[in-house]
Amino acid sequence: MSIIPRVFLPLLLLMFVTKNSVNGQLEEWCIADEQTPDNELQVALDWACGKGGADCSKIQKDQVCYYPNTVKDHASYAFNNYFQKYKKKGGSCFFNNAAMITQVDPSYNSCHYEYMP
Repeated sequence: MSIIPRVFLPLLLLMFVTKNSVNGQLEEWCIADEQTPDNELQVALDWACGKGGADCSKIQKDQVCYYPNTVKDHASYAFNNYFQKYKKKGGSCFFNNAAMITQVDPSYNSCHYEYMP
């Protein structure tokens, strides 16, 4: 016999999986979609770091987020930087369908992915 009724299990699981919120808003980061081919990610990365206005200095050689040196990882950092910077001004996490929202902080080691409420 279960102590927790079955109807509450999905809600209970959601409580454990859901990320903390800031001011009642879920924390969200924008990352590269793993299913997007590298050539498409590269085009979106070039736009984000160029015309898009993302700060891509931390993914340059010898910088804190350079490794792993993959298009996917560099695109994730650039997409998120753009998204956090412009989300309240109409910016999105679309990048021609090359990106997706996550509620799991993608930061690793010394590479910090910004989050702005």
